[in-house]
This record gives sequence, C-alpha cells and structure tokens, in this order.
Amino acid sequence: MIKLINKVWRDERGVSALEYAILAGCVVTAVAAAGAILSGTGTYSLKTIFTNIMQTVVNNT
Repeated sequence: MIKLINKVWRDERGVSALEYAILAGCVVTAVAAAGAILSGTGTYSLKTIFTNIMQTVVNNT
C-alpha cells in the first residue's frame, strides 16, 4: 500500500494537464477583457480612453 501511495505521489503526468487548464483559463479571461475594452462601448472603451488622453493633452498645452 505504501508503494502505491509513493507511486501516485511521485507521478507528475497529471500536473501538466492541470497547468494547461489554468493557462487556458487565463488566456480566455485576457481575450474577453481585451474584447470588452476594444468593443467601443462603456466607460473603459478604447475610444473613450484615447479621447480622454487627447483632451488632457490639448487642455495642458
């Protein structure tokens, strides 16, 4: 029984699958966030951000 527990404890094949699953979740989250920013709607849209930057630059010159 102890040999079986040690064998399962040292087996690292499943670790890489778990790492890929976590990485895929991070990528999906990043793509969804980028899509929301670039979609052109809302307070944090790319258009709104650049408009605010341009207004700040023009007002401070």
